[in-house]
Amino acid sequence: MPVTDTQFQSSYYRGRFAPSPTGPLHFGSLVTAVGSYLDAKSHHGEWLIRVEDLDTPRVVPSASRDILVMLEKLGMEWDGQVVYQSQRHDLYSNAVALFNKREMVYPCVCSRKEIADSSIVGISGPIYPGTCRDSIRNTHNWINDRKQSSVRVKTDQRVVALTDCVQGFLSQHIGKDIGDFVLRRADGIFAYQLAVVVDDAQQNITHVVRGSDLLDSTPRQIFLQQLLGYATPVYMHLPIVTNEEGEKLSKQTFAAPVSQFNVSFQLVAALKFLGQNPPRGLLGCDLNTFWQWAISHWNADNVTRTGMPTVFMT
Repeated sequence: MPVTDTQFQSSYYRGRFAPSPTGPLHFGSLVTAVGSYLDAKSHHGEWLIRVEDLDTPRVVPSASRDILVMLEKLGMEWDGQVVYQSQRHDLYSNAVALFNKREMVYPCVCSRKEIADSSIVGISGPIYPGTCRDSIRNTHNWINDRKQSSVRVKTDQRVVALTDCVQGFLSQHIGKDIGDFVLRRADGIFAYQLAVVVDDAQQNITHVVRGSDLLDSTPRQIFLQQLLGYATPVYMHLPIVTNEEGEKLSKQTFAAPVSQFNVSFQLVAALKFLGQNPPRGLLGCDLNTFWQWAISHWNADNVTRTGMPTVFMT
């Protein structure tokens, strides 16, 4: 069950790091891990690990294990057991069934090409024009048909707004800016927007610290939280690390994995990117010394929207 509003106080902090196992941990994901870890530990809170392995075609075998091993080598200690989204399908199915009972979702058989050809482009791609929203369905059990249709949630005229701890104020008119969006794909895979909302509520997450590439999707998640009666966490979207071409570090841009050697140099570089001004004495120090300093000196107000230069200290 989600926590109540009275639990969302500064004395109660429960954060998480949620990597996708599509490849090894790289510097960009290291920055997110370090930022979320320090914000949790500096508040004497809990830091959970959730492996977001829903999109099975993109999952790399052994990647989740390699990520966890690297986190251990970096001296990062998580609370509780690691949670895998691939083992939580029943939770997501229950949420979709609840939406269906409330007549908040409908099946969609439109292809990507059909949507692209008949839509205007919005914040996150083509805005679905609602082609299937009012279609008549003669079968009552379409919700269980995973072979032909995706499941879309009905949006409305509400404006969802949030003030992010780093990126500032953001608002979206869900119906106009996004349109009805997918909760379950036609291939049966649940959408990230649904899974992360259900997981954060079920795990009692009070603070979400993640990359700013996910900022535009946050209003959609708040929208789902409102529909399901969940409390909304505090959000902090950290700056994205880019390569020399300005591309986000990722498997697709051939980002180099974090090395298990000289880990303190990489950790210090992550601190510097996050604006924490680490002393040179942290270079080459033991991990206990590093984390003691980093936790006691963490200041989220020093994190900028775009991050500091990603130059390793030598």
